[in-house]
Amino acid sequence: MKISRRSLIATSAAASVLPALRARAQNQNQTIKLGVLTDLSGPYSDVGGKVSTACAQLAADDFGASGKGINVQVIQADHQNKPDVGTSIARQWFDNQGVDVILDVPNSGVGLAVAGIAKEKNKVYINTGSATSDLTGPNCTPNTVHWSYDTYMLAKSTGGSIVKSGGTSWYFVTANYTFGQILERQTTEFIKAAGGKVLGSNTYPFPGTTDFSSQLVAAQSSGAKVLGLASAGADTINQVKQAHEFGLQMTIAGLLVFISDVHAMSLEDAQGLRVTSSFYWDLNDRTRAFSKRLEPKAPNVRATMVQAGVYAGALHYLKAATEMGVAQAKKDGAATVAQMKKMPFDDDCFGTGKIREDGVALVNAYLFEVKKPSESKGPWDYYRQIAMTPADQAFMPLNQTQCSLVKA
Repeated sequence: MKISRRSLIATSAAASVLPALRARAQNQNQTIKLGVLTDLSGPYSDVGGKVSTACAQLAADDFGASGKGINVQVIQADHQNKPDVGTSIARQWFDNQGVDVILDVPNSGVGLAVAGIAKEKNKVYINTGSATSDLTGPNCTPNTVHWSYDTYMLAKSTGGSIVKSGGTSWYFVTANYTFGQILERQTTEFIKAAGGKVLGSNTYPFPGTTDFSSQLVAAQSSGAKVLGLASAGADTINQVKQAHEFGLQMTIAGLLVFISDVHAMSLEDAQGLRVTSSFYWDLNDRTRAFSKRLEPKAPNVRATMVQAGVYAGALHYLKAATEMGVAQAKKDGAATVAQMKKMPFDDDCFGTGKIREDGVALVNAYLFEVKKPSESKGPWDYYRQIAMTPADQAFMPLNQTQCSLVKA
């Protein structure tokens, strides 16, 4: 067969392009994209927000992705606390932008919606921001992992532990929507199980309430030892500040309080407040080391348990994806979550542990008391540990979860 000069040049050009195309395809297969879907402008922006994004990037750095030939990209978006906005972003990320895993998602309504999209698209959802235990209960999926905390863990750690330490009578001030109602109900169960009692409850309209004087007066008049705040965010901050102004003579238990909330309150107002968290920056040498590494990316703040969960979840995902092969991990989110469940996790925020079959990452629950101003040794030195619920006891027993992934 006669080979012309033109065909020889064309063949040579095609041959030179093929390695480049193969290299590009290989690079795409070795690229992992983490999407931090969070609140960048609303009430949970200090709980998650830009610091969550910084934690995801720190996880990629600590994992040493570039040294393993893996390109990790981190992107962020604001769900505006609206389920329709959150699902729209999740679909766009999965369908058009190559996102492999979504992290964070403060707001339970948005979190439940995103979990459904992740299952539909067979991607990975690592929730650290949404509180609802339904994510690993009736609404569990093989694509979801729930890190850091949930409503059951908060209720057990705060309610049960405080009763055991003498806080035997309670009065609740409760936000009148699903989150507040669930927190009050679950905490009441643990109070009664520990031998305590609830003397009363006062719900308030949510959102929009800023004056809690009538609720606080009713709580004081009840004679209860403990005021349980079944609320979160700005509501809790306002309640604690107003209780301090009134000179309320009760132990105050914040059922969902983050260190960023305490920072906003000031130690003068927050002293004596009881809070539950699975992470505290000054808990041990490993948490302090993590916080020191995070400082350049997020100056002058300390991570909440939501943000720490983003770091831990992203790090464990990267380890699992590498173990099974990046290309396979990108192809099958459910298989990647299954691999995450097979492997014990180990990180500087939560130590060692495992992910249960229902998707719960088992972490310790710590009950803290906020220090007096005179006890604090410096910025963000806010907590004193008073109790700890071990990881294997902190979350809802498997036989109670109603999760379809749990074998009978």
